[in-house]
Amino acid sequence: MSFDARSLERLQQLGRSLPKPLPKPDAAPAPPPASQKRHRVETETDPEALFRELMQVSPDGSVPPHLLDRLRLAEADRQRAQQAERLAATTPTASPSARSGTAPQRPNPQRRQPTSGEELELYTAFQQLLLEDEED
Repeated sequence: MSFDARSLERLQQLGRSLPKPLPKPDAAPAPPPASQKRHRVETETDPEALFRELMQVSPDGSVPPHLLDRLRLAEADRQRAQQAERLAATTPTASPSARSGTAPQRPNPQRRQPTSGEELELYTAFQQLLLEDEED
């Protein structure tokens, strides 16, 4: 970068008139260690118990969005676990090699669903490749 004579002179004047640099602040306080006791709202995984704790903590019933998200995730996890238990209870215990090769395929309830059109397209193409490979 080049400066004309006047700009360079002005920069030098400003450089001479600047005050001393400010002292550096003390180090930021360290976050609390993970072993430190945390509130039950932060650690609870059971959705019903988490809801009770949220209502006890909140005097007016309002709950911050990040805690509502935790509650939704806990409920979704519980639903997935219950569906997996039901599926395991209804599925025969025979090994996959003992089953007939024409058994219908069931979707995996724990698999994350595609979120975009491109992802769905890739997923479908992959499934087709798997089916073609089974025919060989």
